[in-house]
Amino acid sequence: MLNPIASSLVLAAAEGGGGGIMSVDTTLLWSTIVLFGLFAWVLAKYAWGPLLKIVDEREKAIRGHVEGAERAAAEAKDLLAKHHEMLRGAGREREDVLKEAVKEAEKLRVELVDKARTEAERVVGRARDQVQREKEQAIAELRAQVADIAVEAASRIVKSSLTKEAQRKLVDDYVRELPKARPEGRA
Repeated sequence: MLNPIASSLVLAAAEGGGGGIMSVDTTLLWSTIVLFGLFAWVLAKYAWGPLLKIVDEREKAIRGHVEGAERAAAEAKDLLAKHHEMLRGAGREREDVLKEAVKEAEKLRVELVDKARTEAERVVGRARDQVQREKEQAIAELRAQVADIAVEAASRIVKSSLTKEAQRKLVDDYVRELPKARPEGRA
């Protein structure tokens, strides 16, 4: 069986009442309003509640995500600021280390130069002493040779009682027999 509203609608449609395009069928109007109200009540009772609940939950979730993103952005900003501060600190520390290294290098350079200068002076001093000793030794040897030569020349002169010309010839011969001495500084 049909319910009374539906049966009245069916009867109204079957009657096909007179009228034209501009005529209003009051039965159709009231049945449409009632059906719309019934549909709205069913939607409100069973559909709007769950739909609104879903929309509210979605809105809360979106708000939570936005707030989380804002918190994350703030934390990232703080971390970035800390990172920049750490980089500035590291830069200052690097500059301090470089300055200290330059000071240490300069100090080491001065020490090495002083040591080298002292060592060079010591080597030069030893060389001078050695040259002086060798010079004195050469002079002593030269004196000994000159003395030997003088003794030899004197003994030859004494042995032979020669005339002046003969003595002169003897000395000249002896000097020619001596090894040729080179002037100092020439090869």
